[in-house]
Amino acid sequence: MRLGYINYLNCYPFYYHMFHVKPLKGVEVVPAYPSQLNAMLISGALHMSPISSAAYAQAQEELLLLPQFCLSSIGYVRSVILVSKKPIENLDGCVIGLSQASQTSVVLLKILMQTFYALTPQYVESDPYMSLQDLDAKLVIGNEAMMQEKEPLPYIYDLGDLWLKKTGHPVVFAVFAVRKNAAPYDIIDAVCASYRASLDELAKNPGAVIEKARQRYPDIAYDIARYYTLLKFEFSEELKQALIFYYSMAAELGLLPQVPSLQLYGR
Repeated sequence: MRLGYINYLNCYPFYYHMFHVKPLKGVEVVPAYPSQLNAMLISGALHMSPISSAAYAQAQEELLLLPQFCLSSIGYVRSVILVSKKPIENLDGCVIGLSQASQTSVVLLKILMQTFYALTPQYVESDPYMSLQDLDAKLVIGNEAMMQEKEPLPYIYDLGDLWLKKTGHPVVFAVFAVRKNAAPYDIIDAVCASYRASLDELAKNPGAVIEKARQRYPDIAYDIARYYTLLKFEFSEELKQALIFYYSMAAELGLLPQVPSLQLYGR
């Protein structure tokens, strides 16, 4: 089985057990940006992976979601930010660079801008390390959002915080999906058990997990211990409903296909 791994600090707690305690036989772990994992899972190059929530909407006929796990925040998260030279209210017609690393965050920003600020900026694709030099604002996600900035940042908006304030809902940034034709089931179940063991270790022995994360991501300037308290990893019913709400907002604006219900893995 080929298993995707978001090579970001936020996904690391899921793989602690697999990396450091008990590697799984028959599982090849493939690290990549979320957008790359999206494409690989949809094409069949991966059997199972965390993917951007937005990607599930586009391939829902081919995928099942693991019902236990997600990457979410209820409000402030720090790793999905809009950095701007101007107040957000003044960005109508301005140029915003979009990191293509995460499709969910791109759609999230467009919903916020159009629905809640009545703004129509010009969006341009940019790499994750883009400069503000030729832009009015930029969307930055993941590790890049938590590194030491090399240029002045007049305005910083946390998209998880904005979304909660505007809608009253959390954001489910990523889901864990498996292709419907993936097999054998015992390996899928073993991966799920490893995820669970990793999250249990974070709860029982956070110091060990955090220290390994610091070693793996030495460029992170933000407090890793604090960061892991902001994230929600359990795919609760509240978060499933929040995800359906996100899909309904995106579909209303023509940004994503309709998702009438979540198709969940189970046997």
